[in-house]
Amino acid sequence: MLSIAGPRHHRRDFCDGVSRRDVLRVGTLAALGTTGGWSLPTLLKAEAATGGPRPKSVIMIYLVGGPPHQDMFDLKPDAPREIAGPWRPIATNVPGFQICEAFPRLAGCADKLTVIRSIIGNQADHDAVQVFNGRDPRRPKPSGGWPQFGTVVSRLEGAARLESPPFVSLCYQCTHGPYNEPGPGFLGMAHSPLRPLGDSRRDLVLNGVTLDRLADRTTLMRSLDTLRRDIDTTGMMAGYDAYTEQAMGLLTSSRVAEALDLSREDPRIVERYGTGDPKVMIDSNGAPRVPQSLLVARRLVEAGVRVVTLNYSKWDWHGGVNVEGRANNSIFVREAEDFPIFDRCVSALVEDLHERGLADDCAVVVWGEFGRTPKISPIVGRDHWPQVNCALMFGGTMRHGQVIGATDRIAGEAVARPVTFGEVYATLFHHLGIDVQRTTVDDLHGRPQHLVEGQAKPIAELVA
Repeated sequence: MLSIAGPRHHRRDFCDGVSRRDVLRVGTLAALGTTGGWSLPTLLKAEAATGGPRPKSVIMIYLVGGPPHQDMFDLKPDAPREIAGPWRPIATNVPGFQICEAFPRLAGCADKLTVIRSIIGNQADHDAVQVFNGRDPRRPKPSGGWPQFGTVVSRLEGAARLESPPFVSLCYQCTHGPYNEPGPGFLGMAHSPLRPLGDSRRDLVLNGVTLDRLADRTTLMRSLDTLRRDIDTTGMMAGYDAYTEQAMGLLTSSRVAEALDLSREDPRIVERYGTGDPKVMIDSNGAPRVPQSLLVARRLVEAGVRVVTLNYSKWDWHGGVNVEGRANNSIFVREAEDFPIFDRCVSALVEDLHERGLADDCAVVVWGEFGRTPKISPIVGRDHWPQVNCALMFGGTMRHGQVIGATDRIAGEAVARPVTFGEVYATLFHHLGIDVQRTTVDDLHGRPQHLVEGQAKPIAELVA
């Protein structure tokens, strides 16, 4: 969240690594009724950054359940019918770069895209952990668990602007737990994302607290001032009152609240992305199909948010009949329904970032937790396939208009340039100006932890 812990040599920590200031921050914000741990000391750093160059940012789009790589970006038209399926590849505006015929808009902007066809190290079970932090959940983890990417960025970089938290999640809560984000891990709740979904979007500024109630809580907060100062002997509370009013301003005049309000957007842009009903889940345990989430993500990074995560639709297409209330749940029926909407909203984000001058500053990755089986099942579905996965990337100062990696004749194994989750994350950190070879974060026991697994480096084909 909007929180900066500060240099370790300036902090006095309890034995569990939590500082007095962190304790005070939690208590004060509880009194205010805010969510996500915004701290007033953070405003000082954020204010200093305000007015500088636009911050680098990342949008992460999670395709819940594992998308079918061989039907989207790695088609094998010469494979047997039981593997190839009905879709055929089409040429893009980049020679030799082909994608599914259901993606004509993406084909038209392929010069701005990179498809990675050879992501390895996936697991066979649904778990969003690798998608959001690049860590293999089968491996040992430190106490508290690994923090997700946005949490790490929040800890290292803090807020870029006064009224914008560093990390916002637009992910809808899924009833199937493994589909949900893994959380802040050992970095703690102070670096959790702002989660403004649901009806609270309409009054995010006060998060359901009226101005009168806010005034009451402000009075209560000030009445605790003596107690706070008695507890805090470090001098960190000096200047606190000077920023109390700024905190009130954050709650009552938020750039993020404006970014979430699509009524402020050009209706033609909203139409370009398309819209969906956030209350209609795709299958009983997936995320809703909400194209406008991509537009909200763009508005958030434009407002100064460093990392935005979102989940989109449900891609776990095993096939069958009379499943989830559908007479025909064939993977190809589902693809025919989802692919055109996906093509429309993702291509809209690509073009929107370029038109608004955001493309170099904002990097985007679109992916799921694993691929799908090459062979189509008897009930016309594709099952989990951890051997290989794909990802779509665009934006950032990267070399696009290319395909990285290759799979065998049935899209079952990576046969050229295998890419790990860690390499993708190293590339995203590199985009943000964070050197994964030299930067660490301390876990709950004060041990430095690397930002990515296995000494992974940025993808050389992408970074300049």
